[in-house]
Amino acid sequence: MPRLFNINSEIDPLKSVLLKRPGREVENLIPSTMEDLLFDDIPYLPIIQQEHDAFAEALKDNGSEVVYLEELVAEALDAQQGHQTLVDQIIKESGIYIKDVKDALSDYLLSMNTKDMVDTMMAGVRTDKLDIQSRSLGWLTDRQDQDLFLMQPMPNLYYTRDIASTLGKGMSINKMTYEARKRESLFMETIARYHPDFKGDQLPIWRDRNSDTTIEGGDILVLSEDVLAIGVSQRTSGRAIEELARSLFDKQNKFRKILAIEIPHVRAMMHLDTVFTMVDKDAFTIHPGIQDLDQKMSIYMLEPSKVEGQIKVSHHTDLTDLLKDVLNMPEINLIPCGGGDPIAAPREQWNDGSNTLAVKPGVVITYNRNYVSNDLLRKNGIKVVEIPSSELSRGRGGPRCMSMPLLRESE
Repeated sequence: MPRLFNINSEIDPLKSVLLKRPGREVENLIPSTMEDLLFDDIPYLPIIQQEHDAFAEALKDNGSEVVYLEELVAEALDAQQGHQTLVDQIIKESGIYIKDVKDALSDYLLSMNTKDMVDTMMAGVRTDKLDIQSRSLGWLTDRQDQDLFLMQPMPNLYYTRDIASTLGKGMSINKMTYEARKRESLFMETIARYHPDFKGDQLPIWRDRNSDTTIEGGDILVLSEDVLAIGVSQRTSGRAIEELARSLFDKQNKFRKILAIEIPHVRAMMHLDTVFTMVDKDAFTIHPGIQDLDQKMSIYMLEPSKVEGQIKVSHHTDLTDLLKDVLNMPEINLIPCGGGDPIAAPREQWNDGSNTLAVKPGVVITYNRNYVSNDLLRKNGIKVVEIPSSELSRGRGGPRCMSMPLLRESE
């Protein structure tokens, strides 16, 4: 039976979700590579795995099926014998062009069983794992002695939200911004191409990873069956949002309004969902730092134009009024991260206090360390399911970042 895909809301009951359990790629971080690989610290693998398992259990306890990226990739390859295609592409995208080296790395990966091959691609390949005897001048002179990895690890993979986004009954497979993450969406492309549960007419691709512009799933929120909110951020450009809007308006008839919300282009607020998430039909968490002192901000609404080939764009500055209008709600409750306190708010936002994952209306999963924000959510009638987070939070992402919903049950 083909898998069902349908995301028309951030808050409808979550029925199926894609995760990636942290693996050896996390242990292949070292101080000299952390910045390039977008980490501020090195998580302790046994504990981050325990915490991630607790996250998965919380999802299951609240009615969701949990599927794993690494397992789906292996199943997809075995279903269609796509091993060589994936190996060739990941070697190319890893910047390896010398034939002797490419051949040695290809042979090394293809000698493994499928699961080990996928895990190794994700974990990275150390240079000293292969006895490369190339006499290529490029290999002998261009390579740095300190290059420990022939193929760099992908420690950000446990943030599955970013690599693809289920929008309605289709999907956007995203082109990532930074070099450290660009290869990640290749795994989602492989699943969509080869996996029997994913490929076919039942999963239209609204936008693929070969686009010229970058967009990441942490910036994309599905507010309702006809409204998206997308952050104009450090990782997502206005051009990319316009391209996605054009595709959606042309290829489907559900999503007709897209709110492009400008946020600061800084690491602490890298995606819209690090500062703004939906927790109930009329309630959102928000980091006060994305609004002016008068609570104004820059928002553009994109809609289909009556003029063929064009998009209607209007500018707005009041988030609350705009949300009331597009969601047809009499009131909107914006719950400030850290209670808006000048110390607690930036501290808890840094540790993803605004990055909640709704498993049903008014029920969210959060990190336990953000106790000020969690208490405030409860005071506003939201049920909070806390998970341990001492190691998970080191990568700068919370429960929403770590999950890619595939199916929510429309109420």
